[in-house]
Order: sequence, then C-alpha cells, then structure tokens
Amino acid sequence: MEITVKSGSPEKQRTACLVVAVFNNKKLSKAAEIINDISDSYISSIIRRGDLEGKLGETLLLQQVPNIVADRVLLVGVGKEKQLNSRQYKRIITAATKFLNTTGANEAVSYLTELPVKGRDSLWNVKQASIYCATENYNFDLLKSKKKDHSRNIKKLTFTIPNRKNLVDAEQAVREAQATVTGMVLAKNLANMPANICNPEYLAKEAIKMSKQMSNVDTKILHKKDLEDLKMGSFLSVAQGAAVEPKLIVFNYCGGPKDQKPVVLVGKGVTFDSGGISLKAGAGMDEMKYDMCGAASVFGVIKACSEMQLSMNVVGIIPATENMPSSKATRPGDVVTSMSGQTIEVLNTDAEGRLILCDALTYAERFEPHSVIDIATLTGACIIALGHQTSAVMSNHNPLVNELKNAGNLSDDPCWELPIGDEYQSQLDSNFADMANIGGRPAGSITAACFLARFTKKYHWAHLDIAGTAWVSGKDKGATGRPVPLLVEYLIHQNQTRQD
Repeated sequence: MEITVKSGSPEKQRTACLVVAVFNNKKLSKAAEIINDISDSYISSIIRRGDLEGKLGETLLLQQVPNIVADRVLLVGVGKEKQLNSRQYKRIITAATKFLNTTGANEAVSYLTELPVKGRDSLWNVKQASIYCATENYNFDLLKSKKKDHSRNIKKLTFTIPNRKNLVDAEQAVREAQATVTGMVLAKNLANMPANICNPEYLAKEAIKMSKQMSNVDTKILHKKDLEDLKMGSFLSVAQGAAVEPKLIVFNYCGGPKDQKPVVLVGKGVTFDSGGISLKAGAGMDEMKYDMCGAASVFGVIKACSEMQLSMNVVGIIPATENMPSSKATRPGDVVTSMSGQTIEVLNTDAEGRLILCDALTYAERFEPHSVIDIATLTGACIIALGHQTSAVMSNHNPLVNELKNAGNLSDDPCWELPIGDEYQSQLDSNFADMANIGGRPAGSITAACFLARFTKKYHWAHLDIAGTAWVSGKDKGATGRPVPLLVEYLIHQNQTRQD
C-alpha cells in the first residue's frame, strides 16, 4: 500500500473515497461537518434515521454525496470525543482499513488522522495510522498453493494533517512508519515460517541475502567451529542434540561515525524448541517455531535502520539453533562452561534461551557498546505476570529502562519493568557449578533475567521478555512483529539525541 500525506479541505478532495469521523451520539467531526454543510445536511439527515450512532468501529458507506468531488464518503464511528485514546484510535483505523478493502476503491483520503487522540499530536496520528493500516493488510500465504485475492484491497491511502506547515514532518513520520512496517513484515515472515524451512542455516542465508541488498550492512556468520574456538560452551550445549548446526549471525549496520559506540541488539534464535531432554508437552508444540521471534525482530530492526538511513551504528547478534532431544543432547544435571568462563548446571534443558543468550551477551563486549538490549521469548512466567499485552523489561541501568518504556508508549508497543534485585540471585545457587540455569517457579521471569545479568556487567543492558507479545494463538495464529516498533522508536530517539 502506498501512503502519502497532505493538507486540504475535504470537499475539494478528488478521490474514490473520503473517510471522515462521527463521534458518539451522532456528533460530526470537523471534516464531516464541512461535508455536511456543503451537501445541504446530507450526512446529518442519514444519521438522524439511525443508520449510524457513532459507536467505536461502526462504518457506513455513502454514495454520490451532493456538491463534493469524491465518489464516496465513508463514515466511521469513533466513540466519545473526550475519551479517545491510543487504543481506541487503533481500533478506528483498523476498522476503516478493513472496510475500505471491501469497497473496491483503489485509493482514499482519510481525515481520521485529525482526530483529537489524548496526549498525541497529528504527527503521531499519521505515523501510527500508517503502521495500523499495513498491519491490517498483512497476510502470510507464502506457502499456500492458492494465494488470497488482494485485488480489492486499497492501493493508495492519503492521510491529512490540519496545518500545512507540518507537512515535511508528517512526510518524515510516514517514512519512519513505512520503515517500521518493512521491518515488522520481515520479522513476521521469518517467524511464521515452519521450522523445517526456517532453521539456523536458513536464517544465516537470509541474513547474507539481506545484507547484499543494503550497502550499509555487513554480515558475518560464525559456524560451529568458530563457536568452539570462542569457547561458547553454553550456546553449544543447546545445539548438541540437533542435526542442523548452530550459527551466530552478526549484523553490523554502519550509519554513524566509525568511532561511535553502537547499540547492540541480541535476539534469541531458537528456530524450534522441543524442550530437549526436558521435553515439552505435545499440545501447542507447533508454536515453538516462534521461539526465534527475538531473532526475527533483530532482522526487522536492522532492515528498518537501513530503510531510514539512520545516522548511527547498530549491531545485531543472533545465536541460532534448534533445541532437540537425542542421544547427544545435553542432559539435566550436566555442567557446561560459558564463554565468560562461568560454569552452569543445566537443571532444565527447556530453559535453553538463557544458555544461548549468555554467550552472545559476552560476545557483545567486543563492540564496546553504548547499550545492549536482548530480545527473547524467554519465559512462560512472563505471560502469567503481564499477559499478552505488554512485554517485560529488566535492566541494570534505569535510564535505559525509561527510554525503552517511553519508546514503547510512543509506538503502541508497551513494555513494563520488573525488578532484578540481588535478593533474587540466591535462587540460582548450585552445589556443583557457579550457577544453575533455573531458579524455581517463584519469579521465573525475574530469575531468568538475573541469570543474564551475570554476563552483562561491563555495559548498560536491558532484557525484553516477549514471550507473551511475539505471537498470538488460536484462530488468528501468527507472529505480531513486536517489538520491532518499540526498538525502532528507541533507535530513532537515540539518533535524534546524538544529532543534537
């Protein structure tokens, strides 16, 4: 979908469909009022008949509205004006997009971006609307023999802003949104691929392919022998039972000066998690192809950085492996040695994400990072704590937490902080090694982060647990593309700060 932005009065828009809002109790938005006045109360007369109440998400298509040049007018109910928040705005944009795709209109001009969303401005409205529209139009049918017919979908959508002097900034907001969407689509496609296709070898090939398409990204693939030379015993212990060899994928996006310290993103890349010897229950195990959503998000963010030509340096590190049971697999009770030299008693082979991340986090030290953020579908306990709406964030640096929370708030991709105080560390005590890889049922998400914190003492670090937000189950099963929006917003802010 092509997205543009403009400023202008609604009655002058020559378009296949004009989109305007109606508030609860049949109150017209400013754009709807203009159309109503010029059409001799055409809209208000229809609303008086009860065809539209203005309830959130309602839609009504009008044909041949008098005295305007648009072919159609789509009325969208947006609820109570004074209660319009970010979540409701998303529902409004999604409902409008879904309906536009049924009209057969190739293009439309939408005035929904001029709605008074609490705490937001028109630039935020434009950016988020661009992302919501693209999200609604996403469809994964790459592996289907018969593709879904998208011919009636809207091809071009123009959003409006009330003041022309903000047009340049609005165009930049659209560019940022489109880069975010590109990253989200890449992350979704990788995550939705089945594990018999998307394995560590596949991810490595996709990484090389992507870097060849972008002049400012260098990609390095470390193979099993390289990992052995680096003494990544913890990472390799997870890969022991798998037939496909592990890979460490390293993206180096060079948008800033050579001496600028990079932001390093580390994405968990378990392309299928059977649990290993600590085998998972069979029900829902097909969804364990999503255990590489952290890795997929790193792919997506690097792609978005290149699309935006962000003027800073970003490194992406992806430890990629399968976690499979076999005669060679790591057993509960085995002790392994991490790249840092610290030893780990593996009490549960299904707590494998932290075992691959800890070596990747040690590897990150060589880049002398500005900050390091790991992204992982790490613990089911995170879903119990925060559900499927909010990701968890834990960190050794309070300013980094605040920056990520602010980015999540702005991007409608929220995260919430959980503590990782020293009082939790004793749960990881082991009689036979420096630490155990699990700390028991209490505070499972926190003790997982406490484990990772032992490998991140040389830099500012944050951990994003996306177990509840990376994909949805049920009828609409599929990857969400989160937390690509959060991370892109964080990097945009970092880029702006460094320019200032």
